[in-house]
Amino acid sequence: MTNAATSVRVAQGELRGTSDQGISAFLGIPYAAAPFGDARMLPPRPAPSWDGVREASEYGPTCPKGDYPPQYQALFPEVTIPGEECLNLNVWTPDPGASGLPVLVWIHGGSFMNGSGSVTEYDGSAFARDGIVCVTINYRLGAEGFLYTGDGVANVGLLDQIAALRWVQENITAFGGDPGRVTVAGESAGAMSITTLLAMPLAGGLFQQAITQSGAGAHTLTPDESRSVAQFLAEALGVTPDRPAIAAVPADQVAQAAGALTEEVQTAPDPAKWGQLALSLLPFCPTVDGDTLPEEPLSALAGGASSSVRLLTGTNLEEAQLFLVAAGAIDLVDEATLAGGAAAYGPADGTVAAYQANRPGAGHGDVLAAIITDWFFRIPAVRVAEARAANSASAQNTWMYRFDWRSPAFDARLGSCHAVEIPFVFDTLHEPSTHARLGTDAPQAVADTIHSAWVRFITDGDPGWPAYDTDTRATGIFTEKLEVASDPAGDERRLWEGRQPLG
Repeated sequence: MTNAATSVRVAQGELRGTSDQGISAFLGIPYAAAPFGDARMLPPRPAPSWDGVREASEYGPTCPKGDYPPQYQALFPEVTIPGEECLNLNVWTPDPGASGLPVLVWIHGGSFMNGSGSVTEYDGSAFARDGIVCVTINYRLGAEGFLYTGDGVANVGLLDQIAALRWVQENITAFGGDPGRVTVAGESAGAMSITTLLAMPLAGGLFQQAITQSGAGAHTLTPDESRSVAQFLAEALGVTPDRPAIAAVPADQVAQAAGALTEEVQTAPDPAKWGQLALSLLPFCPTVDGDTLPEEPLSALAGGASSSVRLLTGTNLEEAQLFLVAAGAIDLVDEATLAGGAAAYGPADGTVAAYQANRPGAGHGDVLAAIITDWFFRIPAVRVAEARAANSASAQNTWMYRFDWRSPAFDARLGSCHAVEIPFVFDTLHEPSTHARLGTDAPQAVADTIHSAWVRFITDGDPGWPAYDTDTRATGIFTEKLEVASDPAGDERRLWEGRQPLG
C-alpha cells in the first residue's frame, strides 16, 4: 500500500503518519517547546501535548540559520521551513507494532551553523527497510544554540540533542524501537556533537552506541574564547554582549550576523583577533563551561567517560579537498603557501616532504589539503580511538574506518572529500540533491557495502572488522568493498605524535 495513513500514540498525544512500501514515516514531531519568546537561547523546555490527532506527514520547521557560503550552496542544498516549532524530529520504522527493534538517531552536520534533520539525503527509509527505527533531529544552531556569555547558560544546542534523546527513550517503543538499543550517529558538527555528548554526564545512559563520521573531540572553546565570540557578535548587532540583549534581536538578524562572523573566520581570519579560531574555524561550537561540559572531551574519554558505549569512528581519505576545490583555491597554492600552511598547523619537521613523497606528481594545493585533512579530521579521530584503547574499560569498544571512494565531481578534484560518504551510508544515491557532490552515476556497490556495515553495527554492535588498538590499528577501508588495513598511512600519522591537533 502506498501513502496510507498510520497512527501511533506518544506521550504528547496521537500522531498520524504515512506508510509507503512497508515503511511508516512520522515527520515533524516536536520533542521540545518552541524556543522563542521567553524561551529564546535558553535550555529546551518540554513539548506541550495536543488534543486529537496530530498530522505527521510533512517535515516540520527548521531552526533559524543563515545560508551556506556561496561555494557550498550547490553541494549542500539547504531546507528552510518557516515556523516556531523547530525543535522537532522525524521517525521511519518498518513496523510500529513491532518491539525490540534497534534505533538510529542521526545528528546532522553543518559547522554548527547550517543543516536540519529534513535534508533529503537523510531519509531514513533504507535503515527502516533493514529493520532499524531511524530518527533524524533538529537542534539550535549558531548563536541560538551555542552563544556563551558567562551567565550560567551554555551549550543549548547540545541540550537540545539531549532532550531529543530523552524523547526517544520515552517514546520510541511506540514505533517498535528498543530504548536500550540506541545508536546515535552524526557527521562533521554532528560527529563533534556526539563526541562531546560522550563527555557530558547529562547524556549518560541515553545511547549505547555511537558513530562519528568526520568529526571528533577537538572542536571546543574555552569560556574566554566563547566570550570573545559573543563580544564580536554583539558589536556586529550593536547591542551589549549579554544574552537578553542578543536574544532581543530578531532571529534572522542574529543568524546573518553569526554567519558573517563564521565566514570571516573561515575565509580571511586575523590571528590577532581570532587567536586559535583562525585555525579551528568554528566560532559557534561547544564550550567547556565546567558544568554542562565539565572538561574537554578527549580528557574525559581518556579518564573513562562513556567507556561502555561502543564507538565506530572514522574519516574520509581526502576531507579537505572539499574546502579548497569548492572555493577554487586549490591550484592557487604555491610552494610558499604550502610551507606556511604546514608551519601553521605545526607538525614535525619534514612533514611537507613526507606528504609530497607519498603523492608523487600532486600539486601544492593537494598536498596542503592532505595535511589539513589529517590535522582537522583524521588525527583528532585517532586521538579519540587511542584514548579509548588505552582505557581498559573501553579497550575493545572502538572501531575505526576510512572512506576512500573518490567522487568524479569538479573534474574528479573533489575526490574522497568531506561529507561525500553520507548518501552512501543512508543509501540515498537516488536523491537529486546528492548529484553535485557525487555525480549522477555513483556506484550502488559502495552504498551496499558501507550501509550494510552501519546496519550490522547498529544491530549487532560489530561493524565487521577487529576493534582498534594501538598495536595493529585495524581500520575498515570502504570503496566498492570492505578491506581491513593495519595503520593505514601510518608514516603520516606518526608525524603528528606528540602534537595535539587544535591544541
